Amino acid sequence: MGTGYVGSVTGACLADLGNDVVCLDIDSDKIDQYNKGDIPIYEPGLSDLIKRNLREKRLLFTTDSKKTIQDSDVIFIAVGTPSADDGSVDLSYVESAAKTIALHMNGYKVIVDKSTVPVGTADHVRDIIAGNHDGKNDFDLVSNPEFLREGSAIRDFMNPDRIVIGVESEKAKEIMRDIYEGIERTGKPILFTDIKSAELIKYASNAMLATRISFMNEIARLCEKTGADVKMISKGMGLDTRIGPRFLQAGVGYGGSCFPKDVRGLISTGKYYGTEFRILQAVDEVNEGQKRWMMPRIIEQLGEDLSGKRIAVWGLAFKPKTDDMREAPSLVLISELQKLGASVVAFDPEAESSAKKMLNDVAYAGNPYDCIEGSDALLIVTEWNEFRNLDRIKMKGLMKSPVIFDGRNIYSREEMRGLGFTYIGVGR
Repeated sequence: MGTGYVGSVTGACLADLGNDVVCLDIDSDKIDQYNKGDIPIYEPGLSDLIKRNLREKRLLFTTDSKKTIQDSDVIFIAVGTPSADDGSVDLSYVESAAKTIALHMNGYKVIVDKSTVPVGTADHVRDIIAGNHDGKNDFDLVSNPEFLREGSAIRDFMNPDRIVIGVESEKAKEIMRDIYEGIERTGKPILFTDIKSAELIKYASNAMLATRISFMNEIARLCEKTGADVKMISKGMGLDTRIGPRFLQAGVGYGGSCFPKDVRGLISTGKYYGTEFRILQAVDEVNEGQKRWMMPRIIEQLGEDLSGKRIAVWGLAFKPKTDDMREAPSLVLISELQKLGASVVAFDPEAESSAKKMLNDVAYAGNPYDCIEGSDALLIVTEWNEFRNLDRIKMKGLMKSPVIFDGRNIYSREEMRGLGFTYIGVGR
């Protein structure tokens, strides 16, 4: 239920494992797109996976909720759980899915929370189904959180670090084990827990990763004051086996549909249960401030009045290999530049269509070189691989002023300054 990012990837991968999968959504236009093989989201490999399983008739997209629910043994709820204005999690789509299941349930079903939901949501879903159903049919609730990274979601599903399943009955446990048997036999562990622990594992995992990022961004601020290089610090820390190298890269902050929402959601859940997450409050505050990290440095180099200045921006999506613009640092930076009077021209290999729905008065270039032609400065906001090995001499020749603000530290400071660029990285 739900054909957004999680639902489409989960459905396609489960079908590829040999299951008969029906993906259900209320958006008929989106369903028509999927059934034509026209995938409305960008995720490497997803289009081919969906087309193959549509062709082999293991996968179907539909708006027919009654038939889908009645014909299914296992129902995955993979609808959106956006943040409410107060930072809590909006469960309205989950609640609607639960009512729909209750309305059409015709036999025993395993109902799986795949959406990222606060601890206690399974109990809430159970109550909704029980309150809207005649009680003739048994069902079990399961929590099976997703750990999919945008840009590598198919690999993450098929080759996971672990599969977390929260269950309360042996019957549901065996059904879920059977679904994931093809993955488990490759040596990937299934961790069976109680339902509440499974619900909380997802939030705790994302909050920890977000904490590492914000911690390194605070270290980067100290590096700028002392002359240390945060790239060397992250390397030195990562060699410690107790710490490891991942999520230790300083930059202009995290974004996307998971980290910001899940950090705030865990803070809100803590408040509900009388537990104050002071560390996570700081993580969120540091991240929001980091999205504006470039602005004082831009003003120092170019002045407070950017009228008549042409600023090039490389990268709009919140991370490489996705077109997702949700909570992207580029949104904040471009808005701040425009407030100072700058004209902005941007390039992103995949996110231009998404950006046009969220940004005004931005020009878009067809490639990185066209983007920087005649520019007074370049801001690198997303670390797409194609930016790493471009012709530096050509770049300098195209720019009106060879000033680079590297928000992801993708270039060598020594090399860029040696070529005559004014080069400013994060924490370097």
